[in-house]
Amino acid sequence: MELRHLRYLLAVAEHGNFTRAAEALHVSQPTLSQQVKQLERSLHVQLLDRSGRTVRLTDAGEGFARYARRALQDLAAAERAVLDVQDLSQGTLRLAMTPTFTAYLIGPLVAQFHEQYPGITLEISELTQDQIDAALLDDRLDLGIGFAGSQRPAVAGTPLFVETLGLVVGAAHPYAGRREPLPVGDLGDQQLALLSRDFATRLHIDGYLAAHRVRPRIAVEADSISALVEIVSRSTLATVLPEAIAREQPRLHPVAVEPAPPARTVVLLHRDAAYRSAAGRAFTELATGWAQ
Repeated sequence: MELRHLRYLLAVAEHGNFTRAAEALHVSQPTLSQQVKQLERSLHVQLLDRSGRTVRLTDAGEGFARYARRALQDLAAAERAVLDVQDLSQGTLRLAMTPTFTAYLIGPLVAQFHEQYPGITLEISELTQDQIDAALLDDRLDLGIGFAGSQRPAVAGTPLFVETLGLVVGAAHPYAGRREPLPVGDLGDQQLALLSRDFATRLHIDGYLAAHRVRPRIAVEADSISALVEIVSRSTLATVLPEAIAREQPRLHPVAVEPAPPARTVVLLHRDAAYRSAAGRAFTELATGWAQ
């Protein structure tokens, strides 16, 4: 058994097809098929069910694949440990965050990190928290930024700061410049532009409104923070966003609501007990220091 056997089997299982797996691996289909059969002969068990239109793992294959994935993840971590340059003159850090953070958090963090460690390449993704957790557990990410209490058991979180949400309007809205808090019940009279339900922030908002028996009048749903900012800044629609976004956007005006939406703890996510590269440790130190 060799490492390529593990990679070949997992590729076929992922693509459900020898042809597509061979293309992804840049090998010929006959070679791929031969190597997988060689692995099956060495284990004296059938790992793939080839009888249907889609190639699937057998029960034995499912059990073997779990350990194969773990072995390749551990090997990748070992390779990074060997190649890790402790003086941070070079390296790569794979980072992901939920979408609201790209509007106000990632800019200053990346700018400061790059200024201190210009040799480190940052690979940044925008994902849901479930996707971040899955990518961390699959060793496709080094760090993530999300919310406390939502991560899977094998994902740990280092607290960064507390995020507060608030009502946000544009200059054309009657509440622009309002000083006294708005009773939460009055939100039912407002036409709102909100994030889509794919966002954790939207689910947080829905829970807050439901707790106060407010039935929102939703005029627009958007799956982009920048689109929502543009819409609200140019119309009489209101929205609910992290207050930090309103502070970063001069065209937006925050309006206090009473009682305010519950705050959330923002955390730096990582796989529990996983190898932490020098770049990962440096980013963690910078992020926790920046938040304070």
